[in-house]
Amino acid sequence: MPREQGQKVVAQNRKARHDYTIEDRIEAGLVLTGTEVKSLRAGRASLVDGYAYVDRGEAWLDAVHIPEYGQGTWTNHPPRRKRKLLLHRDEIDKLAAKVAQGGYTLVPLSLYFSDGRAKVELAVAKGKKEYDKRHALRERQDKREAERAMRTRNRLNE
Repeated sequence: MPREQGQKVVAQNRKARHDYTIEDRIEAGLVLTGTEVKSLRAGRASLVDGYAYVDRGEAWLDAVHIPEYGQGTWTNHPPRRKRKLLLHRDEIDKLAAKVAQGGYTLVPLSLYFSDGRAKVELAVAKGKKEYDKRHALRERQDKREAERAMRTRNRLNE
């Protein structure tokens, strides 16, 4: 049977980009059970409340919702369990040092399959203040209005 090629995104955490300032990104593998993989292949997952942490030299992903597999039996998984992240030792140490520095957290940005293997993109992020969020929204709105004005001006000149 041929192996999967390319990348298939299962879930994204768009709210994380609004709530946090992204400092660094890292790709990590996931330790999953069979029914979790089948549920992910069906495109069902939610990263909204998810976070990662380092405990005793191991990285863990918690509060990510992967619903139970529909055709699963008693072997089904709990939807919000802790899942181990597969990272190299130096990557774990780097993440732990950054989080211990204070003010930083590990947030999952996306969950996807890369060449048939489940991966999660983690971000070392710092929480935004409310006024920073408003400022970012205002900048985006101003940029959109400027592009719209340029487009109408170019259409009139033609």
